Parts: sequence; C-alpha cells; structure tokens
Amino acid sequence: MKIVVLNGGISTERDVSLVSGTQIYKALKSKGHDVILLDVYLGYEKDLAPGEEDELFTAGIDWAEKSAKVSETAPDIEAVKASRRLKSDELFGENVIRICRAADIVFMGLHGDFGENGKIQAALDLYGIKYTGTDYLSSALAMDKTVTKALFKVNGVPTPESYILNGPDDTYVPNFPSVVKVSSGGSSIGVFIVRDEKEYRDAVVECARYDGLTIVEQYIKGREFTDCVFDGRPLPVVEIIPKHGFYDYKNKYEAGATVEICPAEISEELTKRIQKVALDAYNTLRIKTYARMDILMNEDGELFCLEANTLPGMTPTSLIPQEARAEGTEFPELCEEIIRVSLNKYK
Repeated sequence: MKIVVLNGGISTERDVSLVSGTQIYKALKSKGHDVILLDVYLGYEKDLAPGEEDELFTAGIDWAEKSAKVSETAPDIEAVKASRRLKSDELFGENVIRICRAADIVFMGLHGDFGENGKIQAALDLYGIKYTGTDYLSSALAMDKTVTKALFKVNGVPTPESYILNGPDDTYVPNFPSVVKVSSGGSSIGVFIVRDEKEYRDAVVECARYDGLTIVEQYIKGREFTDCVFDGRPLPVVEIIPKHGFYDYKNKYEAGATVEICPAEISEELTKRIQKVALDAYNTLRIKTYARMDILMNEDGELFCLEANTLPGMTPTSLIPQEARAEGTEFPELCEEIIRVSLNKYK
C-alpha cells in the first residue's frame, strides 16, 4: 500500500508530531508498505516532473533520516516559518497535496490545533484524499473545548464546571485553586493550576498568547485516567501518576517523568464506569475510528471528562500504543489496524 504519513505543521505540538510521524513511518515500513514521511507545512521542497510523485514511494529515500525528539519547551514556530523555501502563507507546503493524491491513504500523524481542528481533514476531503482518523466536523468539535464542554453538558457527559473568559481584561475571579487553559490546544500547553489571584492573572495573560478564548475550570483533586475508544470499543484504562506536578507537557514526553499503569489497577466496576464515560464522550462528539479521552476522578469517586483527543500521540511514551499492547497488539499492527478502520469511513 502507498501511504503518506503527515506530520510536523505549525502548532505548539509540532515536536510531538514529528516524533509520532517518525514512529508511524518506521512501523509501516517494517510491514512492507511504500511510505513517505512528509512535513505538512514544509512539504517536499524540490521540483517534480509530471508523474514523478508516484516514483517517490519506491525511490529508496530514507524519509526519517533526521532524528526527531520532543524538547522540554514548545517549538519555535516563527523559526519554522522562516525556514520555508517559498515564503507562502499557505497551510500546505510544496507538493504536499500532489504527493498525497498519489497515495492510497494519508496517515495523520499531526497533533494540536494545526492538525486536529478539522481544517486539514476538510481540505483532504475536497481533494478526494483518504486519511486516517475522524472527519473534519468531529475534529472541530473536539478541538474547541468550549464547544466540547457545552456538548458534554447537554448530553450528560460529566465534566468540570467552567467559565469562559471574554479576554484578559475580564473581571471574573474564580475560587482557588482553579485551572486556567486555552480553548484550543493540546499536550497541556497553555494549562495552569492557579492558587491565588496573581497566579490567575499571569495565567490568563499567558493563555491569551495562544488563543482568543480562555477557560477557567473547576479544579478536581484526585486520580487521573485516560481511555481510548477504538472503532467504537473502549480499550484498557490507563492510570496516569506524574512524579512531580500535574500531567503537563514535560511530564507527558520526558521518559520516566510519569508513572503510567496499563491496565489501571482498579476494580472491574470502576473500569466499566470510566469506559462508559469515554464511550459517551466519543459518541457525543460524533468521533469516528479512534480517540483518547482524559478523565479525572475526585476523592468522592465522581468522574469528570476533560476532553477528547482525536489524534493522540504515537510517540514511544504515548498512551494508545500502551493500551493496544495490553491487548496483545504491537505498534506496527496497531498502525495497520488504524488504516483498516479508517478506510471504513469511505465504504
């Protein structure tokens, strides 16, 4: 099968995406597929003769020659933009659409606002290009946490109480501690736990750098879980225990910073409750193929769904590969299964 793995982009999760894409590329190559790894924003910056895009799949190029890793801080997006050969403001880099149209399917290795807000999915739909993961509508619903939370409330999915700030000058002051976070983002970038008014105001100003809307959310003290729903079926639950602080960007991607127990060492009754919340969130947002839901449990045993991740990480420390492995599915087979399930969207 001819496959393009799209990664990179210009979201705050660019580094995570580069690592995910590299892992997916290597896994699919190991299964004998003809695979191209392509940065969706930088593209393939060489001139292509008519039909030459087909030859790239079997050209013997090591598309993962440059090693990728997740740094402790968010990437310098302005530097990425400056490195582009053609100083265009287009979303897609050179030859991206052309190469994707030559593939049997595009594997979405993108993360964050750039790849999960539905814009790229909608564009690929217009070009008739098949891709993995859910469609543009559910991507958009899940990416905007203000919309997500509104839909959760209407459909009975438990979620923390919240207030939407109109801007950094909004006079609202929450109870402390509270959580302050950007409306559209991922990897816990732009997420702060604030314990007094100064921390709160600093967090609000910082969030305004990332997004037009800021959410002030009820702080839930307790245990953190996550669960992937794959093709309408919940996978084993994972419990997440950061060694320091909360499950922020550093704790997510620095090896050894977080203890992840999979399957979670909890009762069958609690497992089923968590899986039900995950499945209800999945169905509420009309997600197709797969997604990972983040869920908190307070000290009274109440569950709260924070969000849905429609293109979860596929790095060495990511959670979906762990959940699949707990059921006996190794990473290369998981990547192929994602393709198989995603192709069902087009039947």
